Amino acid sequence: MRFELFIALRYLLARRKQAFISLISLISTLGVTVGVMALVIALALMTGLQGELRDRILGSMAHVYVWKTGGIEDYQAEIQKLRGIDGVIGAGPAILGKALIVSDRAEAFISLKGVDPALERSVTDIGKSMQKGSVAALTSQSADDPPGILLGKDLAAQLGADVGDSISLLTPQGTLTPMGMLPRQRRARVVGIYSLGLFEFDSQYGFVSLDFAQRLMGKAAPDLIELRVTDIFLAPEVAARVPDALGTDYVAQDWQDMNQNLFSALWIEKMAISITIGLIVMVAALNIIASLILLVMEKSRDIAILKTMGTSSKSVMTIFMMQGLVIGVVGTTIGAGAGLLLCWVLDRYRLIHIPMDVYQVSYVPFVVLPLDFAVVIVSAVLVCFLATLYPSRQASRLDPVQALRYE
Repeated sequence: MRFELFIALRYLLARRKQAFISLISLISTLGVTVGVMALVIALALMTGLQGELRDRILGSMAHVYVWKTGGIEDYQAEIQKLRGIDGVIGAGPAILGKALIVSDRAEAFISLKGVDPALERSVTDIGKSMQKGSVAALTSQSADDPPGILLGKDLAAQLGADVGDSISLLTPQGTLTPMGMLPRQRRARVVGIYSLGLFEFDSQYGFVSLDFAQRLMGKAAPDLIELRVTDIFLAPEVAARVPDALGTDYVAQDWQDMNQNLFSALWIEKMAISITIGLIVMVAALNIIASLILLVMEKSRDIAILKTMGTSSKSVMTIFMMQGLVIGVVGTTIGAGAGLLLCWVLDRYRLIHIPMDVYQVSYVPFVVLPLDFAVVIVSAVLVCFLATLYPSRQASRLDPVQALRYE
């Protein structure tokens, strides 16, 4: 063991006259532990919430939206061109609209989405999220069968509807009669119930076939084409290539643009929480400064004797720096380990539940990113090291003659 580290540990673990100073050192260590643990948990919470929302949004929505004013007439040909863009793995048409859905028990306003059942499963996770029925059932088996509709589990529960039930759809696009414009009403049959895991979709969206949506909303062509890409973070690049592939009449928008406000707010909240909780580590650093200053005052006689015996000012400074670093490293290690363990338990057993209609998810996920974890550890140790500089420098400047004059 190095001489400086040996002296630092002896001073740190003193149990007699310096019991009060050792208590302050213990409080400083606990402060670093609590600060690091809280910071790891807070970052894991915000990272997990942001990642969970992103995954559920991208499972419910496409990665890139391709629009054209007036609709896309020959969407099959356009889909073939879009599939030729590097990174595109799925494409499908869609028609969007609003409707009033009426069942025997209740009614509600919903967002209707007309899709091609064969292509929609390559764009969103609707095929994997079916609890009852199937996406393929949207295609009518015969002309006599009523058109099918898929409902989210929360919407189905609100309407009291199940697979096989008949419902009515009223859309603003009406029929012109001698009495004026009357809302268009069509009957449909519930052929499936899905759960995408995003409350906004599970409680407000209904999926119908593309042909039925065109008749229901009076549109001759799909409104847009949805794309899925291999890497969600390459979506902006894919969107930028769309006008080159289809022409300048087309406009593309990726998922980051459409959800920019949400993810910006989550990022700002993550930074604000990190800075706020990081102040705990700063308070612990102030405790380190206080304990080292008290120790220098208490050990002035010992420092003077060490200097008269040949110990250099650099070694004296290193002794007190090592003492502060021991406090920082021990506190950081315990806090990081405890935070990591607590995050695993909270995420594994889903102990914290939140209202799904407010936060879109039913529980709080905790995800510890290696980069965040490393930044917390390095930052905490660095703050503790900076806290040792002033007391250590004062100790190294101590004059032995002045310290021993009245001894």
